[in-house]
Amino acid sequence: MLTPTLADSPIHQRMAEELSRVESRFRAELYSDLDCVNELVSYVERYRGKMLRPTLVIVAGLAAKPDEDVAEPLRIVATVVEMVHMATLVHDDILDEADVRRRGHTVNHLSGNEVAVMLGDYLISHAYHLCSSLDDASISRRVAATTNVVCEGELLQLSNRHNWSLDEPTYFDIIRRKTASLCGLCCHLGALLSGAEPGVVAALERYGERVGVAFQIVDDLLDLTGDEAVVGKSLGRDLQKQKLTLPLIHHLSTADPEQRRSTLGLLSDVSEDQPAPRGMLRGLLEGTGSMAYARGHAERLVTEARDAVLEALPGGPAAELLAGLAEAITQRDR
Repeated sequence: MLTPTLADSPIHQRMAEELSRVESRFRAELYSDLDCVNELVSYVERYRGKMLRPTLVIVAGLAAKPDEDVAEPLRIVATVVEMVHMATLVHDDILDEADVRRRGHTVNHLSGNEVAVMLGDYLISHAYHLCSSLDDASISRRVAATTNVVCEGELLQLSNRHNWSLDEPTYFDIIRRKTASLCGLCCHLGALLSGAEPGVVAALERYGERVGVAFQIVDDLLDLTGDEAVVGKSLGRDLQKQKLTLPLIHHLSTADPEQRRSTLGLLSDVSEDQPAPRGMLRGLLEGTGSMAYARGHAERLVTEARDAVLEALPGGPAAELLAGLAEAITQRDR
């Protein structure tokens, strides 16, 4: 997700080193004396993609205190949030009955839902085991509280399946809880553990939340328009699970009555045995400007995030990297 101008920079090399340390700690923390557990952990590591959340922790810390080395608590928190995120992916694949993740089969597809549920629980329990090693107990409480919010967001989304009247405020409440809250936490803790001033901590948390919402909107767009071979995971699952996302919410609220009835007819026919007609729906959504509407919303959030962080921070490579990360979100195709 790095911009080309930053990809070979010293800050990128430093981040690569730090993320490698996070990966090593991730493996060490999850090691078991049971081969069957280690095999599953090794497999789920294939889920790792952009490592957005641990990146946000580390780079927020570096941006808040540019001249200081990365402290060990920062690396621990970066590992913890990656474990929490991985657990949500394993559980999401069960809920969505997804078969593909990172161009490979999901754990639930290979080993069944029972194994996937327990693996997700194993990741969560180790996240809190590792987090409890920090001297400041308030960090663990903050991580736990945010994980609660993530679960609430998923439950809110599940309660609105088949709700063809879902409105934008409810949609944004769902993704604020499911995705943005954890991204905001990453930036908050990265800045806090680096000793940043309260105003900088708050600004970075707002940056993370906006980046998280924008990331989820783009993810929802890719579910409708992406190429599974490029994106690397099962697509069209929101439609098959009859979960409305921003492009469809906008379309249904702006289409004329006949268009709305036609679209609802298509959506109602989607099932596990009847895949979503993504091409047809894409044409309908483009006709009402709904794809452009959703993408425009993501772009505005990215601009707000970038401007806020550049205004709050003294500048330097880490601050530029945060700005570059935000801009890259709306350019991604996976």
